[in-house]
Amino acid sequence: MPHVEGAPVQPSPSSPGAAVVFRDVRPFGAARPTDLVVVDGRIAAGPAPRGAQVVDGGGRIALPSLVDAHIHPDKTTWGGSWVSRKPASGIADYAAQDVELFRAQRRPVAERAYGLMSHAVARGTRAMRAHADVAPAYGLAGAEGIAEARERLGHALDVQIVAFPQHGVVRAPGTAALLERAAREGLVDMIGGIDPIGFDHAPDEQLDLVFDIADRHGVDVDIHLHDRGETGLRAVRGIVERTRALSLAGKVTVSHVFCLPGLSDRELGSIAADLGEQDIALTTVAPSDSLVLPIARLREHGVRVGLGSDGVRDSWSPFGDADMLHRAHVLGRVTDVRLDEELAECYRVAAHGGADVMGLARADLEPGAPADFVLVRGECLPQVVVDMPRRDVVVHGGVVVARDGEFLGRPRRRAVPTGTGG
Repeated sequence: MPHVEGAPVQPSPSSPGAAVVFRDVRPFGAARPTDLVVVDGRIAAGPAPRGAQVVDGGGRIALPSLVDAHIHPDKTTWGGSWVSRKPASGIADYAAQDVELFRAQRRPVAERAYGLMSHAVARGTRAMRAHADVAPAYGLAGAEGIAEARERLGHALDVQIVAFPQHGVVRAPGTAALLERAAREGLVDMIGGIDPIGFDHAPDEQLDLVFDIADRHGVDVDIHLHDRGETGLRAVRGIVERTRALSLAGKVTVSHVFCLPGLSDRELGSIAADLGEQDIALTTVAPSDSLVLPIARLREHGVRVGLGSDGVRDSWSPFGDADMLHRAHVLGRVTDVRLDEELAECYRVAAHGGADVMGLARADLEPGAPADFVLVRGECLPQVVVDMPRRDVVVHGGVVVARDGEFLGRPRRRAVPTGTGG
């Protein structure tokens, strides 16, 4: 079907729980348009109930909303003045520059995080796992700021918060106590860690601390692992061992995992089998062809793999936009895909992979699925991944939360119908 032109879609936000029919849309780029019926925030089978609000899709493609499985909203300068970065070498330098930038910011974490997170919603993100730096230099300001932004965005975005010890758990005295407090007070959903061998230089002590806090307070674990080679693999084995010993299967994630790309097929198969057995999830930000995770091979062993943005315009890098369609495009670029199915799979990783990691139902547009989707102009899904068109309409739980690339804020209590159905 050719590219859809015509007048812009002008839907009104609907009330949570209302019945809405999104008319004349093409799920996944289907040749023939159809209606998507939403009742109580979920895709419904059959015709729209009488009196349902109608939103005209104008022949646009309907696609599942996306999930950002790894992002750092507390660090961002999004929406503020330009920041000139300085040379840095290694995590310690970057972490020190994080502190400098944090102290120089006039806007609090909550404001900066809200700006970035609402922008992500306007780009079609339905959920994100947000890492917040926890260290004596910040206290719990990062986690508290993201929690405040999450509260403001509760109608439009599902958020998990990770207490992330960017400065190390052991090498930064006082951090373990802050992680404990964040978990005890229910401020975070997960406890993080970072390179227990290569950066913290205390593999057993760090992992024991992190897993003990998670086990005692009933939170999950998400550990940054940049270490490569045997150093990284030793850390992975330690994570697997503790997950098994504490019966935390399905509650542990390892982010980045730069030690896995480049392994022989036999080596990868062995460690992937261990990860799959303990249901340890992984995330990648597709930074390069040599560091992106071998997603298809890992999935053969039942390993959940999500895609994320990582840092967005922070002290580490001037780049980033919290646009997960762009990240799906980047995944395709760095893995050198060409075929339509390969491009479509990049989108599925960005949509369903992250949902699997976060333990969310897939927004696959099937009856019963969460009514989280985007409407875009285009010919087919592979072309959308390549061209990255504007998200004309973003729907979360059946409610229109963004239009024409702009976040709409909280919906009105009483919707003004644009038509009737049924």
